Amino acid sequence: MRYLSLRFAICGALLIWLLPGRVLGQPARPAVPALAGTWKGPLAIPGGSVPIQIVISQPASGKLTADLDLPAKRLNRVPMPLTLRRDTLIFFAPLAESRFVCVASADGKRLSGIWSQPGLRVPLTLSLSESVVAAQPNGQAAPAATTYHTEQVTLTSQPGHITLGGTLSIPDGAGPFPAVLLLSDMGSHDRDSRVGEYRLFAAMAAAFAREGIAVLRLDDRGVGQSEGNGSLATTADLLRDAVLGLSYLRQRPTVDPARTGLIGHGEGGNLALLAAAQPVPPDFVVTLAASGLPGLDLLANQAEPLASPADTAQAGAARRLAWAGVLQSAAKLRASGSNAAQVETYITQQRLKIKSEERKNVAGTLKFRRTMLEIVSQTSNNDQAQAIVVNMLRQRYPQQEPAEARNRAAELVTPWSRSYLKFDPQVGLARVQCPVLLLHGAEDEEVNASTNLAALEKGLKSNKRVTARRLPGINHWFQTPASELLPNADGSFDPIVSTLMLDTVRDWVRQQAGK
Repeated sequence: MRYLSLRFAICGALLIWLLPGRVLGQPARPAVPALAGTWKGPLAIPGGSVPIQIVISQPASGKLTADLDLPAKRLNRVPMPLTLRRDTLIFFAPLAESRFVCVASADGKRLSGIWSQPGLRVPLTLSLSESVVAAQPNGQAAPAATTYHTEQVTLTSQPGHITLGGTLSIPDGAGPFPAVLLLSDMGSHDRDSRVGEYRLFAAMAAAFAREGIAVLRLDDRGVGQSEGNGSLATTADLLRDAVLGLSYLRQRPTVDPARTGLIGHGEGGNLALLAAAQPVPPDFVVTLAASGLPGLDLLANQAEPLASPADTAQAGAARRLAWAGVLQSAAKLRASGSNAAQVETYITQQRLKIKSEERKNVAGTLKFRRTMLEIVSQTSNNDQAQAIVVNMLRQRYPQQEPAEARNRAAELVTPWSRSYLKFDPQVGLARVQCPVLLLHGAEDEEVNASTNLAALEKGLKSNKRVTARRLPGINHWFQTPASELLPNADGSFDPIVSTLMLDTVRDWVRQQAGK
């Protein structure tokens, strides 16, 4: 009996030692640390840095998952398996061929280690910018980003029974969710607002839907799955389309009708403000590079699109020839005995002279453009207006094909063009009382940020819920600056939507939605 008691005691001790989480001869497995949240930081690259983000979620009490956001390489929500070895965390993203080996700080607010990928191995520190509840009572986590699905949408705009096709990106779940309708800039765009490989609206829809905001985007009239003709649509027609999309969103069962707004790019931003002055306005408005100046003024201050490659090449050749003459004259000055200071003064003076001539040329082009647009606006007869415009264009751009001049003249007398030339964005702004976010890119060469932002703020001065921001380094299409991107193998850069814009809009919409 003593022998059996001793045997049972030994077996009991072994069972205790071999309980889950223990291995004979090794310490207990460390508990999964509380790391759920959004980790951000600058990734050093030659010549600067680019933003990087890792989102860690805890779907269960003993499990961690991670996703990588690296906008500089067009990587978004890329799965990044996470391995825990004692106090060391190892993240690996096969798609990006990247690895991050790090340890957490004592306060759990930083991850410090080494980031490695082909051709790059640098120290990296990420800081916790947004924590996530690690586990709910049912063992589930509040995710850092939600999943979403898309639905094809068909609307009918009146009058004319114009069919509009689009896509609704809506978060998974019961809702109700805040929602936005995206309105495109002037010209004919598909629902993604595609320009080459860049798709502004597609990127916005994906980003916001992951953050719990439903997004509707439509093909413009005459594009994709939408009927009609954009060149025949007036501002009033486009406004009706915007109101239609807003009404559709408010009728969706998983959308909160009291948290539904408009986000417009360029002309779309002005349409959003017009909708906000209507009897049934949106709950909030976001404008991206909206105009504060009259349509004629805005168009007159943009470069004339008819300038041909031949004209551009000729101007470039003239510039290079002039500069070569300056350098040749500088060499003669040195040979004749002029000292370095004298030669440098000469070169500086000639550089300023060349720049002055270029400014005069730009001013001349803008003056020509304004005169041409004013003639169109004041000449109601289309045939007469086109004849005058063709003659002006042929004189200004003699290298241009006659057919291209005729096509350009025809564009300027379309119903849309005539409507926009008379458009005044200030009309109705005093009636806008919903929250408004005005965003402009500081590097926008199409819609000057300072001039147009000041005009919009002045028109909205009676609204106490207006926020205005200029985003540094951002252009008209709200793309990430090339200085923050990783180059391709051939040295080129892929255009990527600005995360600064996305984060700014998302945070502001959440505030309006009571988040």
